[in-house]
Amino acid sequence: MLHALPDLFDEVAEDLRAERASRVWRRYGTMIGAFALAALIGVGAWQGWRWNERRQADAVAGTFLAVHQASEMPGADMGEMARRFGAIAPGAPAGYRLLSEMRQAALLSEAGDKARAREVWNHVASDTTADPLWRNLANLLWVLHGLDLDTPAALDARLGPLAADGSPWRASARELQ
Repeated sequence: MLHALPDLFDEVAEDLRAERASRVWRRYGTMIGAFALAALIGVGAWQGWRWNERRQADAVAGTFLAVHQASEMPGADMGEMARRFGAIAPGAPAGYRLLSEMRQAALLSEAGDKARAREVWNHVASDTTADPLWRNLANLLWVLHGLDLDTPAALDARLGPLAADGSPWRASARELQ
């Protein structure tokens, strides 16, 4: 009989815990379920967005590679290849946009359209989302391909920051100065 008493207390305590859990679930169960569902939908949407971004980046990478290989073929029309690189840039992720613009400008310069090439390099140089290393390279190329087009003061204004101590383009900028 004495053993039965602790079992009875345990059973009553267990019933009370079950009753409390049932009340909590009735009161907050809908909110907990809604929160869990919202979390699942949020995670699913985020994963879907990442998958779509990767898919788009892969498509741009394939296009970039195809245009690059076509531009390396003997007898390739540099103006057309530059146009194709220019077409990649607007919808591309940041890295491919930058590479496409730099390649477009280089091909425009090779094709003899220095003015348009300098416009593209100027665009890259003024793109605040681009890494400063690439912006400075665009400035350097803008100057290099405009030595016979601009005044020395205009060229030196662009070269000044590039020729500063600690700049990775210091030697090239000082040579152009």
